[in-house]
Amino acid sequence: MAKGQHLTPYQKGIVNRYYQHLDALTAQKLGELVSELYLCTEAKQADKLWKQAQIALGKTGLPPDRVERVLAARSPEGLAKLVTEFSKAR
Repeated sequence: MAKGQHLTPYQKGIVNRYYQHLDALTAQKLGELVSELYLCTEAKQADKLWKQAQIALGKTGLPPDRVERVLAARSPEGLAKLVTEFSKAR
């Protein structure tokens, strides 16, 4: 926090709930990215979506070797399997 900036108890509750549900939010975002990748037709747009997926997968705690393998293959099916695994594990 910036110096002199304090959160009210209400704001602290909002921040705490965000971090409590961060894994659910990440799983939802990854699911949406899988859908968008299946429907994507432009290479430039796909590159952007894969970068977003890489950032989101970094927050999951999944084994890095599996994440890198899926990102290298750029396989929406592989990404969907990882998302399913992450959703079941949480």
